[in-house]
Amino acid sequence: MSTFLLILITGIGLGALYFLVASGLSLIYGLMGVLNFAHGAFLTIGAFTGLWISTKVFSNPTTWTFIVSMLAGGIMAGLFALLMEQLVITRLYNRHIDQALVTVGVSLVVTALLGGWFGFDAQFLPTPLWFMNAVTIGDAIIPVDRFIYIVVAAILLIAMLSILRFTRIGLIIRAGVENRAMVTALGINVRLAFSTVFFIGGFAAGVGGVLISVFSYGVSPLMGGSWLIYGFIVVVVGGMGSIAGSAIAAMLIGITNQFANYYFTGLGDFVVVIILAAVLLTKPTGLLGKVSH
Repeated sequence: MSTFLLILITGIGLGALYFLVASGLSLIYGLMGVLNFAHGAFLTIGAFTGLWISTKVFSNPTTWTFIVSMLAGGIMAGLFALLMEQLVITRLYNRHIDQALVTVGVSLVVTALLGGWFGFDAQFLPTPLWFMNAVTIGDAIIPVDRFIYIVVAAILLIAMLSILRFTRIGLIIRAGVENRAMVTALGINVRLAFSTVFFIGGFAAGVGGVLISVFSYGVSPLMGGSWLIYGFIVVVVGGMGSIAGSAIAAMLIGITNQFANYYFTGLGDFVVVIILAAVLLTKPTGLLGKVSH
């Protein structure tokens, strides 16, 4: 029972990290139709910002310095996403092949620049000492950091859903997706709303990058690539544009991955691909996706 609980909570924690990566992808593609392969670069920029804050600005890691590092990583990634949207994406709406090529190029450039500045070896991100503690649940000893991932992901999930459903900017975003020309004709700045989507997506990825650095025991320019793949899988399984669907899919994939790796050593990724194939064959729109017209 203790092993089951440990694997389950670790899987939920991993799913929380997948959600932080996938939520921004889901927003940007599902709501705006932008195929963004530079999303992994947002994650990496957030991670390196958190590393710089933790090592250069603060000398001793505490709870508050880690929160500042995490927020700084999110803001820097969000600003980079906003800059990319303003300089590049606004000229490429409805040109999916061009979007893919350009964003892949941005990702390669960011990886090369960060590798040139910081090197490609993984660097340790300092965390508060209590991150090394564990919580006993029944007979299971669960590392504290798993709960941190879950709490942060839950906060961002609630915040995103609240923004989309209960704020004016969220209403404009949803209306702009349905009929951009009509909303623009009413004198509403749809571009500002779509830029907000890019910032939110980049912010979530940046926060995820800092937490992934803790989970992976290091920050590296190459870290965004593998996590981006899982982010796309979560978005497809959950349904394009569905934040709730991404959350459910992230939990499903994270938990399945952990159990598969434990009981069938090394087959976690294979099982995730099987889940992806099953969803595409039986429900191509994803778990909570809508049929596009």
